[in-house]
Amino acid sequence: MKRSAAGRKPPVDAAPATGAEQNLGEIVRRLRTAHGLSVRTLASRAGFSPSFISQVEHNQASPSIASLQRLADALRVSLGDFFRDPVGGARPVTRATRRRRLTSWWSRARIEALSPMGAARGFEAVMVTLGAGGSSGKRPHAHAGQAVGIVFDGAVRLTLGAEVLRLVAGDAVSLDPGTPHLWENPGRKPVRLLLVSTRFASYLKTGPS
Repeated sequence: MKRSAAGRKPPVDAAPATGAEQNLGEIVRRLRTAHGLSVRTLASRAGFSPSFISQVEHNQASPSIASLQRLADALRVSLGDFFRDPVGGARPVTRATRRRRLTSWWSRARIEALSPMGAARGFEAVMVTLGAGGSSGKRPHAHAGQAVGIVFDGAVRLTLGAEVLRLVAGDAVSLDPGTPHLWENPGRKPVRLLLVSTRFASYLKTGPS
């Protein structure tokens, strides 16, 4: 896994980020503790080394998008739980300037929550901005539930099963359970994807990445 480094060019070159950057290390540690898991147990469940989990919890490693989903699966939560407000009080309107977000240096991506997240919600909506050369992981991955992806702007390469497709702004794709897929941005400009999934749809579930 790649780590962020001081002075390295930001992974996304789109519009400046606004809202609140989530502390991934603190979130993973809080969820792990809440579920009564040791670092070794979480690592075993997710297929990572204990040292990598420790690096993530200390914000010394930046997982790919697919690896974030693996962590969520191992914690028995959805990816959206990484964006939940631990004190509650979520409002139905999410202002563009107040989106909660996570940054993945490995994927060269920014993930922003577009809707309130939590167990009471039937779906989750996120905006993924892939920087030039960014990808969701090393290889195609399968999701466990229903999801829809819409290219908001730019052009993206999608490996969907045995097909390799080029999708441009306005194109949409249905991601059925069990179909391996991989998002990639081979271009020089950022692209934005709107992803809507059922609450526990692991649309970024993957093998080792």
